[in-house]
Amino acid sequence: MKGPFKTFIGIIGVFVIIVILAFVSGAVYVVNEAQQVVITQFGKPVGNSITSAGLHFKQPVIQQAHFFEKRLLDWDGDPNQIPTKDKKYIWVDTTARWKIIDALKFLQSVGNELGAHGRLDDIINSATRDAVTSHLLVDAVRNSNRILDIQELGEDAILGEEALERIDAGRALLTRKILEKAKVLAPQYGIDVIDVRIKRINYVDEVRNKVYDRMIAERKRAAEKYRSEGHGKAAEISGQVGKELKQITSEAYRQAQILKGKADAETVNIYAQAYSQEPDFYSFLKTLETYEKTLDENSTVILSTDSDYYKYLKTLGD
Repeated sequence: MKGPFKTFIGIIGVFVIIVILAFVSGAVYVVNEAQQVVITQFGKPVGNSITSAGLHFKQPVIQQAHFFEKRLLDWDGDPNQIPTKDKKYIWVDTTARWKIIDALKFLQSVGNELGAHGRLDDIINSATRDAVTSHLLVDAVRNSNRILDIQELGEDAILGEEALERIDAGRALLTRKILEKAKVLAPQYGIDVIDVRIKRINYVDEVRNKVYDRMIAERKRAAEKYRSEGHGKAAEISGQVGKELKQITSEAYRQAQILKGKADAETVNIYAQAYSQEPDFYSFLKTLETYEKTLDENSTVILSTDSDYYKYLKTLGD
């Protein structure tokens, strides 16, 4: 038993040594699911690119394996100052996602990811410049006519100069044009541009100051409009209050006069009934009222003895 067992162990040992030597010498290499490989011999590609995962073999020393990503890769460009169709300069900052679709062509044309980034700089920046310069500023900064649609429905909206223009393209269409042009140029380098986005658009200092001035003026105009509407509404409410107050006062005065007239009529009627029963008493009271209104401690009255005004005064001494 010991002889066969030793023989088996020896075979396994030899096999392990061979495998180790194969890896050390470079004859065997492993490709994972996220990689693709191009084999070169003395710097020149040999065969097609290898995209299947697993163990693969090559000639040691004279052949070399170049590994490339199969997954999506990102690209971030530097902001570029670009003039729009209406001669307004803006800073445009773009980003993209791309992948290697032909590792052999990729190796032959750009060599590595750093070289690919340089090519993408040229491709995407050129496509971005063409798209922006062929459209107005409003198409680069806005993506829809929603603000104008809201205004048409009668809702209040604070609008700048750009917002007053109806766009024909919009940022989404500009982005699609950039992507379409990049897709045409990139495959010659074994690259496919999957998506392009405009991350940010900034005005240059001169344009930014003008935009700020327009924004301030527009908001002042809107504020003045709201103040004017408020003053008009206040005047309307004040006028309505005054009108209603006059109506209330007039109605109250009319009611008071009616009640007063009824009271005076009733008073006169009561006096008439009372005085009709005692005419002499009525005459006496009226004469006393006259005395009270015309005489005081400082009054001097000269009367004849036969005066009706004097007849009750004469009896004071009796």
